[in-house]
Amino acid sequence: MADLEDNVAIPEFSNLVQMDPYLKAYEKDYERRYELLQKHLSKLEEAEGGFDQFTRSYKTFGVQRQPDNSLFFREWAPAAEALFLCGDFNGWEKFSHPYTKKEFGKWELILPPKHDKSPAVDHNSKLKVVVHTKKGERLYRISPWAKYVNRDEKSIIYDWVHWDPPQPYTQIHPRPKKPTSLRIYEAHVGIASSEGKVATYTNFTNNVLPHIKDLGYNCIQMMAIMEHAYYASFGYQITSYFAASSRYGTPEELKQMIDVAHSMGIVVLLDVVHSHASKNTEDGLNGFDGSDSCFFHSPPRGDHPLWDSRLFNYSSWEVLRFLLSNLRWWMDEYGFDGFRFDGVTSMLYHHHGIGSGFSGDYSEYFGLQVDEDSLVYLMLANHILHTLYPDCITVAEDVSGMPALCRGVEEGGLGFDYRLAMAIPDKWIQGGNEFGHPEWLDFPREGNDQSYHYARRQFNLLDTDQLRYHQLYVFDRDMNRTEDKYGWLAAPPAFVSAKHEEDKVIVFERGHVLFIFNFHPSKSFQDYRVAVEVAGKYNIKLDSDEHLYGGHGRLDHNTEFLTEAHPFNGRPNSIKVYIPCRTAIVLANEGIDYCY
Repeated sequence: MADLEDNVAIPEFSNLVQMDPYLKAYEKDYERRYELLQKHLSKLEEAEGGFDQFTRSYKTFGVQRQPDNSLFFREWAPAAEALFLCGDFNGWEKFSHPYTKKEFGKWELILPPKHDKSPAVDHNSKLKVVVHTKKGERLYRISPWAKYVNRDEKSIIYDWVHWDPPQPYTQIHPRPKKPTSLRIYEAHVGIASSEGKVATYTNFTNNVLPHIKDLGYNCIQMMAIMEHAYYASFGYQITSYFAASSRYGTPEELKQMIDVAHSMGIVVLLDVVHSHASKNTEDGLNGFDGSDSCFFHSPPRGDHPLWDSRLFNYSSWEVLRFLLSNLRWWMDEYGFDGFRFDGVTSMLYHHHGIGSGFSGDYSEYFGLQVDEDSLVYLMLANHILHTLYPDCITVAEDVSGMPALCRGVEEGGLGFDYRLAMAIPDKWIQGGNEFGHPEWLDFPREGNDQSYHYARRQFNLLDTDQLRYHQLYVFDRDMNRTEDKYGWLAAPPAFVSAKHEEDKVIVFERGHVLFIFNFHPSKSFQDYRVAVEVAGKYNIKLDSDEHLYGGHGRLDHNTEFLTEAHPFNGRPNSIKVYIPCRTAIVLANEGIDYCY
């Protein structure tokens, strides 16, 4: 990295410091990060004509069909001695179609059309890049930019399959407006069926999307879409970054699935894995050009000690091209509405979060332990995404609590919209979904005799009247619908007025909606005083004790709760309520405009 020039002022750093004055002590760190971002943007403008052109490199790398039906191939393989293309189109002749070496480690090849003017490589036919190394090795590789890969039933290695359908799916529904309140349904296409098999994009479109819509969710976070050779990795050992997983169906079927979600007003986020990559060589990025680096740092820095995977070199120009173009590819080609970035904690620190408890001391988030190459990559990705797609949603999966993670880059932050902290979502595994799924989640693997028994979602349980799964489903649905009406998720943080250990009662307000929880196993409370900010008349809007949800129906929903000018627990007003044991109640003031 070139020496830094005089510090560049962060335009809105004062906003960040106003929110958290303790960050003023780390102003130099924020200035350095922001200056590195500006240097990247300046270099992109100078060398590539700006980030818009640079991040559309998926149109110039891999294989591209030209207007005359010739095929243009381009790869980046800086350590290779020679590159050749072989496949079904040339009878797998290894040396008949050599690439031409270009500047900066790039290689190019043009295949003219056939005599009938059709492309030289047919749709759905197989290809391989043959890499000759400086050591004299001959390696068979999949293009890192491959748009589709598939595997024969008896094979463990994926093949590069040329995807250029004569009638590609055209999405017709516009992206929904970015939700004010985000209610996210995390989903995995392969397990979204009660049958013991890998489910499909089409199954998800026809059977799961209506279910999600009925429940009141407005966002789906799709797991395990980027191609991964090992199914049991949950989709976190990516082998082909530009390929949608073929085990669920075709790229066109995924496009249709997203289009139908959009028609329902549901936005779709991709679980994107830019934190690490599979160690696979024959069908992954690892060792593509025969070296131990290429897209990654050389070992040991380029190896993740716990995940047994490779770590990207975010300071490399071509790695930035690859990863940033990958984000645009999923937005432009498939119509995704944003991303959940996986493994952000691992990216942010040289120690990858291993052995660090993150006590909250700000010294843990600055200094030499921070990987600023990775951090600035995330700033760059967020800046570009939010500039090109103003409604794009980005979520960081981070357990460290990095300050300013979800503040704009103009304040010195990383630019994410939301942080997924993991601690609470991990509890969902014990219950795996919205109707209290009875079994844990596991994928077919050697340790369970390749069984699909736990790799499924038993939606059929909802139709069994004598069981209670449907009651929890209905509660989840009504909770979402109540939030949709009153919008507390978009409101400022909650004010907690009561945390009573002996009574097992928690009371808080968020967005002028009052939440009351009685966790006591046997004790109910009459005339229990709770604090409220706004005076007026409160009514019950959600009650977990309703018969509909499997409760005892102990609350009268016709009751109106009138506030008293009786200051209580830090609020100017209060009401008295009956709180049955083991019950959650949501009350709203009908005199308030609940718009956020």
